[in-house]
Amino acid sequence: MTELIHATGLRKSFGAGPVLDGIDFAVESGSVTAVIGPSGSGKTTLLRSLNALDLPDAGVIRVADETVDFGGAYSKADLARYRSQSGFVFQNHNLFPHKTVIENVVEGPIVVQKRPADEARADARRLLESVGLGDRGDAYPSELSGGQQQRVGIVRAVALKPKVLLLDEPTSALDPELVGEVLRVIKDLAAEGWTMVVVTHEIEFARQVSDQVLFIDGGVIVERGAPTAVIDHPQHERTTAFLRRLTDPL
Repeated sequence: MTELIHATGLRKSFGAGPVLDGIDFAVESGSVTAVIGPSGSGKTTLLRSLNALDLPDAGVIRVADETVDFGGAYSKADLARYRSQSGFVFQNHNLFPHKTVIENVVEGPIVVQKRPADEARADARRLLESVGLGDRGDAYPSELSGGQQQRVGIVRAVALKPKVLLLDEPTSALDPELVGEVLRVIKDLAAEGWTMVVVTHEIEFARQVSDQVLFIDGGVIVERGAPTAVIDHPQHERTTAFLRRLTDPL
């Protein structure tokens, strides 16, 4: 397998304290990386850096064929090419409320990628069918459940045909009974060979689906490795304490 993402020396501060404090990691093509850690540890900032939604203060990231040195000089065109390598799935769907499901999905392919409308719509309907929403293309987001909206959000990212999918706690805003339907879609994408980086608090999901787990705390990667190592046999007390709090919050 080849590396699809390679990041070195990532640093980012908001105010006085560092949020990312010298992070290095790599993601292989066709693999799933789960990023876990306590609230405020830097997980989401790391993920947003991979799509340049947040711009690191320093560090170099390569995603597929595009590299940006965030401590050096880069242009808007450089960032646009870099962003085009990945699709981002937000916690809270971020669908356009005034557009139908199909219009939400084809917005990026038609407006940004300039793909033919007929082709984009055909792709969108096929993808919606694959996640069990083939009959909801003409509905508006307000007519969907939270789980359905999040599945549309995933389809919208996939429709751009990116090299990597970035998912930011895709189940955190959902009622517990809706979590499973979204996780099943992500599992199916993993089985299809999509490269994904997923920030998640669903530890059992991370154990089952990921090839690599990164445990982040205080803006640094405290522990990394296969899920059987990091989740089942953590080597650091900070990892052990975090996992214990999740499994036994009292």
